[in-house]
Amino acid sequence: MKFGTKAIHAGVHPDPETGAIMTPIYQTSTYVQRSPGDHKGYEYSRTHNPTRTQLQNALAALENGQHGLAFASGMAAIDCIIKLLQPGDEVISTNDLYGGTYRLFTKVFANYGIKFHFVPMHDMKAVEEKVTANTKLIWVETPTNPLLNIIDIEAAAAVAKKAGALLVVDNTFSTPYLQTPLDLGADMVMHSLTKYMGGHSDVVMGAVIVKDDALHERLRFLQNACGGTPGPQDCFLVLRGLKTLHIRMQRHCENGRAVAEYLQNHPKVEKVFWPGFPEHPNHAIAARQMRGFGGMMSFVLKGDRMEDAVAVLEKFELFSLAESLGGVESLSGHPASMTHASIPAEERRKSGLSDSLIRLSVGIEDAEDLIEDLKQAIG
Repeated sequence: MKFGTKAIHAGVHPDPETGAIMTPIYQTSTYVQRSPGDHKGYEYSRTHNPTRTQLQNALAALENGQHGLAFASGMAAIDCIIKLLQPGDEVISTNDLYGGTYRLFTKVFANYGIKFHFVPMHDMKAVEEKVTANTKLIWVETPTNPLLNIIDIEAAAAVAKKAGALLVVDNTFSTPYLQTPLDLGADMVMHSLTKYMGGHSDVVMGAVIVKDDALHERLRFLQNACGGTPGPQDCFLVLRGLKTLHIRMQRHCENGRAVAEYLQNHPKVEKVFWPGFPEHPNHAIAARQMRGFGGMMSFVLKGDRMEDAVAVLEKFELFSLAESLGGVESLSGHPASMTHASIPAEERRKSGLSDSLIRLSVGIEDAEDLIEDLKQAIG
């Protein structure tokens, strides 16, 4: 089944009660049992909900996995993954990652005896040098947020396998339309469904997808025991979003290229971070493991002055200044003060994230209008 067909049909089925083609919103907390323990597969909606079940099946199908698990947010999904670990375990993570992930690792789980190492992953030697007998998990974002660094998933999987560690790939920026990390050796794929998968800036959710049955059982226990599960209305919204994922992502990629090329040729722009450029670090790896380069990019103005960046952000008309990304509308952001403010300034600069960096989530509007907006804002 091709991806576009899967996006519409895989993992879902018409409602057996009524024939409704769209998955119903099962807005219920509990389910009637014929006799104690004699039920129709559903007891309590924290544990299972029919709307969530179909979403989880659809997510597994799109990522070429066997099992999907949905959560109330991307952070709840990450929280569940890290709870697989024990005090004394070590995690190797990319040093250029979403600020909320960094905050959860360093401000929450580090307090429970889990050690985190943050290293640049463009070269796997840096990862191999941090591997110890206690390394239990390797955390990858690719492309990274917000510098769009590319990490070789197959190479990371080889390092993880040799170390006896699990490999997690945050696939939020790419979605399974552009890359499927489980096919490249990852053990778990994590998503903020809030972004491209939902696609309409109207829901907050997260997900984890796996192939291994035993790993799924461990995660499913934690999902139920800790309770960070989504409601059926949110699950319905993401199911609806998935049906147009392939069409939206194709347009995001087309517009992304047009905007990136415009910025690269702008006399006031110093540098553009977008993996579709041949000169982008690890572009060859991106071309090999991705089926397109997406609509996320960042850029720095000449002079690298924060006040210039703020002036541009205030002038945008179509690129709305807001947290988040991946919606049909174009968004702009200032990572240093918004999405990555929880990372200390010294650590941000060490990974190349300057205070004047502007991040763009290029939407699916007409590219000509987006370029006109950039033209008037940058000057």
